[in-house]
Amino acid sequence: MQQLLTTLLSGLTLGMVYAAFALALVMIWRSTRVVNFAQAPMAMVTTYVALTLINNGVSYWVAFVAALLSGFVLGAVVERFIVRWVEGKSEVNAVILTLGLFIVLHALAALVFGSSFQSFPAPFGLQGFRVGDTTIALTGFGVFQIVAVVIVMLALLALFIKTDIGLRMRAAALNPEVARLLGVRVGGMLTLGWALAAVVGSLSGLLIAGGSLVHPSYMDSVVVYGFVAAVLGGLDSPHGAVVSGVSLGIVLQVVNGYVSPALMPMAGLLILVLVLLVRPGGLFSRTATRKV
Repeated sequence: MQQLLTTLLSGLTLGMVYAAFALALVMIWRSTRVVNFAQAPMAMVTTYVALTLINNGVSYWVAFVAALLSGFVLGAVVERFIVRWVEGKSEVNAVILTLGLFIVLHALAALVFGSSFQSFPAPFGLQGFRVGDTTIALTGFGVFQIVAVVIVMLALLALFIKTDIGLRMRAAALNPEVARLLGVRVGGMLTLGWALAAVVGSLSGLLIAGGSLVHPSYMDSVVVYGFVAAVLGGLDSPHGAVVSGVSLGIVLQVVNGYVSPALMPMAGLLILVLVLLVRPGGLFSRTATRKV
C-alpha cells in the first residue's frame, strides 16, 4: 500500500510538470495556431536568467519574476522579428522555423551559460511530509507545483473565455483577414500570444528546474511527454492539458515502478496512439464533425 501511494503521489507531481509544459503549448496554439517546438529552449534560457540572478545574490522570488518577465520579452521578440516572416504562409514553414530555433537556442545557451550541470534551488522543502511514522512522497515544492499549474490553468480559461483580449487573440489566430476587418490589430495580438505563451513556458521551466540540476538540454526529456499531454487533452483545452498531464504522469510512474523504466517511452506512445484512434482531436476537443 505504501509503495502504491508513493507511486501515485510521484506520478501526480511528475504529471504536473508535464501539464505545465503542455499549458505553454496550448497557450501558443490557441493564440497563434502554431505548435512551438522551441518552447523548451525558450523556457531553458529564462531559467538560466533566474539562476544567474540567484547566483549573484538576488532572492529566489525576485529571480522568479525576472524569469517570467524575460520570457514575456523573449516571446514577443521571437514573434516580431523571426516568426512574423513566415506568418500567412504554409503552416509547415512555422514548424520548421521553431525546430531551427530549438537548435539555435541550445547552441547559444551552451556558449553563454556553459554546458556544465548547475544546481537550481527550490523555494520550498524537498523532503516528503511525515504522517505519523510514515513519510509520504509529496514535498513542499511538489505542492507549489500543483498550485501553480492549477492557477495557470484557471487564468488561461478566464483569459480566453471571459476577456475581450482573449477573444481578439483567438480571432486573430483563426481568421486574421476577418479579424482585421473587425478592427483587431492582428499583429499585436499574435505578438501578445507569443509573449504570454513564453511566460507560461518560463513558469514550466522554473517548476521543472526547482531542486534539480539544469543544463542546456535539461528540458528535452520533458518536451516529448509535455507534447503528448497537450495532444491527448486537445491543443485547444487548458484543463485537458492538466488532466492529461497528470494522468500521463501517474501511468508512467506505475509503469516505472511495477513494470520497467525502459518501457516508459513505449507506454507514452501507446497511450497517444490509442487515444488518437478514438478521438483524433484529443480527449477534451470540442471540434464538431461536419455532416454532409
